[in-house]
Amino acid sequence: MAFASRGDTGAIVSAAAFSRTAGAVGAGWNRLPGFWRAQIVGWGLFAVIDLVNLTLLYRDLAVALSRTAMVVACLVLLSMAMRRVYASRHFDNTLTARAVAWIALLSVGGGGAVAALVSTVGARAGWSIPGRDALDDFIFPLTHYAIVLAGWSLCYFWIHAEIAEQAEHRRAIRAEAEALRAELEELRLQLDPHFLFNALNGVAEEIPEHPAAALAMLRDLNTYLRHSLDGIHQTVMSVEAEVAGTSAYLRVQQARFGQRLRVTLHVDPAAAPRRIASFLLQPLVENAVKHGRREPALEVGIDIRATPEGLHIEIRNSGALDGTARPRQRRPGIGLENVRRRLALHYPGRHKFELSESDGGTVVAALLLEGEPCSGS
Repeated sequence: MAFASRGDTGAIVSAAAFSRTAGAVGAGWNRLPGFWRAQIVGWGLFAVIDLVNLTLLYRDLAVALSRTAMVVACLVLLSMAMRRVYASRHFDNTLTARAVAWIALLSVGGGGAVAALVSTVGARAGWSIPGRDALDDFIFPLTHYAIVLAGWSLCYFWIHAEIAEQAEHRRAIRAEAEALRAELEELRLQLDPHFLFNALNGVAEEIPEHPAAALAMLRDLNTYLRHSLDGIHQTVMSVEAEVAGTSAYLRVQQARFGQRLRVTLHVDPAAAPRRIASFLLQPLVENAVKHGRREPALEVGIDIRATPEGLHIEIRNSGALDGTARPRQRRPGIGLENVRRRLALHYPGRHKFELSESDGGTVVAALLLEGEPCSGS
């Protein structure tokens, strides 16, 4: 049996302690407000650049370190004070002509205060830069630090404008998601009464002579209703689950129409576990069944494939595009507009939806879904 040496044990303990310390520092950093993280990073970079510059000017690292520490501390305090001014009700973090005037005033005033402090302390401490007199030692820092504070102020307003725009965009997305969620709930809850009545009537007719067929139809109806109702708050599901609900709907319709409805369904095994926006296929399949041509028989085909591009979905039905493109909508939210809105929400900029008619009298609704769907919540 091998035993670890003391050196190995010490190294393991040191590595564990370092890992814990790094984790604690990372957790503390993440807890900091965004403003302070930006302050630390921004003024830290400024301190490094200023230290290098002053070391070259003074040719004395100790003097450069002292002046950099003093200047950075002053600039941090000034930026905090300027932030309070910019965040007040007079400006509300919005860059206006009045705000620009105040930026200039505060930057010059702050730069002058830092320059006066540097000049006073430098004169007493004997800090001198070859080739500069007392006026130069004030004017150059004044200009430099005024520009730095003005740049900080413009960055502050720019960052706040970006944050406000992103927050507004998130609010708009959330509002649209909630509206669409309510629309989807209405779509699922307000089931087509004619479909439900006809399905139950079909079950009743089959019970006396074909109880097994009636039971199968009732089970399919139960599966469809469960898919429609249980997933109200589930905006994303697997392709397999979505197809199961759609298949149950089609089996109920096949039991009603018999040989007048022919269904072909193909799902690529690689596509089955992929995630898809729930209840996305149902409106298209319903429209295909309702408005397709039934003479001599309505043919509905569903093909779902997974490719490197994304998820390819085709829903075909015999008929003409005029009857499918402008369906009679008995309920709000059913139809192509609902599908397009949900595609824009769940696959923003990552989808294609085309409706076309072939020469052979077949209407094809083709979908290309790229990547994972956004939850929309």
